Amino acid sequence: MCYNQFQLSMTNDNLSQSIVADPAVCHGTPTFKNTRVMVWQILELLEAGDRPADIYQAFPCLPKNAVAAALHYAAQKAKGTSYAPFKTSKESPALLFAR
Repeated sequence: MCYNQFQLSMTNDNLSQSIVADPAVCHGTPTFKNTRVMVWQILELLEAGDRPADIYQAFPCLPKNAVAAALHYAAQKAKGTSYAPFKTSKESPALLFAR
């Protein structure tokens, strides 16, 4: 299999930035940045067979890469390397590494 490693890495970084965990929003459950839509909700809709177009129609506030970001997050979580920016206070964001 041939692919551009740098391009794949850049894509993954962009996807990772779409998901955040803030204790003040949904009790710190990972959500899509600037929304209250939780990542698990999108993953369950995909599992149920919903098409991405239907998901975006149901949640118009989602960023355009939300479905890809949710799948990337789930894949990283399954590998044990998932993370989401975790806001420890309004002034001080930090990274939360989940293992």
